[in-house]
Amino acid sequence: MPTNLELKARYPSPHKAHECAVACGAVRHGTLIQQDTYFRVPRGRLKLREAEGETAELIYYERSEEGTERWSRFTREPVGEPGGLAHVLKDAFGVLAVVRKRRELYLFRDARIHIDDVEGLGAFVEFEVTGGETPAALATMRELREAFGICDDSVIKVSYSDMILAKRISGGA
Repeated sequence: MPTNLELKARYPSPHKAHECAVACGAVRHGTLIQQDTYFRVPRGRLKLREAEGETAELIYYERSEEGTERWSRFTREPVGEPGGLAHVLKDAFGVLAVVRKRRELYLFRDARIHIDDVEGLGAFVEFEVTGGETPAALATMRELREAFGICDDSVIKVSYSDMILAKRISGGA
């Protein structure tokens, strides 16, 4: 399975995030309107990602929920008919959560910078550095954290689906 290094943080100013992305030399790659449907699975996470104008993908991933920067092992598979697959997965596993977001995508070397506006949760920045568990991936992550001014107390150690579930449980949604 491919591996990437991930970090997600609250970021109260999307405008400032865009400025930081441009200042560090990242190239804007567009806006994505995405819906991720997470299914209850015995281990890892399984989600069906549907995005306007894009081919849907089934994504399975495993990662530690420890630390600020986390290694994630993942598999992605294009899906031709997401509606039918969603029904089968819902019947087989049940739906855990649905996450809707508007994502501004920037590319920086071997990294993806996501400036996310997540429905019901707010604004976030997420970095995904590809290329495996290497010192270069760690160096790129450090550079991005510094460029965006990300400190440890703003880092989110759970997925958006966990945050949606926690909000639902606390009566916020």
